[in-house]
Amino acid sequence: METMKTGTTTVGIVCRDGVVIGADQQATMGSIASIKNIKKVFQITDNIAMTIAGTAGDGQALAKMIKAELNLYKMQNNIEGFVPVKVAANLLGTILRSGYKNSPRPDMVQLLIAGYDDEKGAQVFDTDITGGVYPIDDFSFSGSGSYMALGVLEDAYKKGCSVEEGVNVFVRALKSARKRDVYTGGESLTIATITKDGLTWLPKEKVNELLKD
Repeated sequence: METMKTGTTTVGIVCRDGVVIGADQQATMGSIASIKNIKKVFQITDNIAMTIAGTAGDGQALAKMIKAELNLYKMQNNIEGFVPVKVAANLLGTILRSGYKNSPRPDMVQLLIAGYDDEKGAQVFDTDITGGVYPIDDFSFSGSGSYMALGVLEDAYKKGCSVEEGVNVFVRALKSARKRDVYTGGESLTIATITKDGLTWLPKEKVNELLKD
């Protein structure tokens, strides 16, 4: 049986007052849509979330690992508030780099990590399987539907937009990917916003309402 892969579209958007991060909900095995409501967005601290694209098992394991490592980091450094987003991104890069160098089969994933902290505000980072970590000024994306989403993002994104505006851009981008990419789909979308108040999941009812517009 082929390894289950998340043929997918994930997007992270930098806004003036926070970030928007999310993904579709379909997982595939080859040409089969095997799961229609898989989780591809993971909250790893109160102020940071991560998306996965690639092999589902690898992404899920990495989400658990980075969450545990950041909990340990908070305890060791007596951090009561938000973890710096850059710390989380660099730690994730170190984990990916170690797996790439030392494993005969490195984690086959592309991950976005996004959050909000008191020092730098809204931040999105892109990563690759070799451990590269790249700060993003506006938006980033991953997965098989990226090409379709990119056209909408390039057209609709405005630097300095609000989180509410960012959610609308995100939904437009994912709607385009869902229409044209056979590996992007599922029952709905998973969307999180992260601001100075922490992470909030958009209710499914609200997401589905936006998808109808």
